[in-house]
Amino acid sequence: MSKLSKAKRDKRKKQAPRRPFSRLNGQQPVQNHAVLMNEEGQVVAAIGMQGSEWLLAIGGQTMGNADNPVPMLAMLKHLSNVQEKEGRKVTLEYSAQLQQMIDDLAADEGKTADDYLATLVSEFEGVDDEATEEADVIEADAAPAAEVAADADAEDKPKA
Repeated sequence: MSKLSKAKRDKRKKQAPRRPFSRLNGQQPVQNHAVLMNEEGQVVAAIGMQGSEWLLAIGGQTMGNADNPVPMLAMLKHLSNVQEKEGRKVTLEYSAQLQQMIDDLAADEGKTADDYLATLVSEFEGVDDEATEEADVIEADAAPAAEVAADADAEDKPKA
């Protein structure tokens, strides 16, 4: 090899056009199918389809993915109900394709689409109620335990 081969190679690299990094999957665009927006028009949460995968995004971050978007839509509907109970005005809009999926699933169970979606939403409300009850039970159990610990500390201290 000549002493100039490295210089020639570096010169060739600098003159060559830049190539973008090729990604394995090539990022596909996300198509929004359900959007939960607040009164200012800001998107709070959304369900979209990227390729053949359904994605759930909350606060601009992708939180999960699934093959079936209907449970995610029920979660958004539940989130909408919670926001409205807290006095915030939110709107949930979803695509005709998502509505058709709900209609098909509801027809399989012999229900209307609204009844089917309400049933799924009620499952999330049941989870919230159970979590609240468990927290109340834990707090109730913690109070007597704290008193017992305080009594034990008092007994362990030497008396003057």
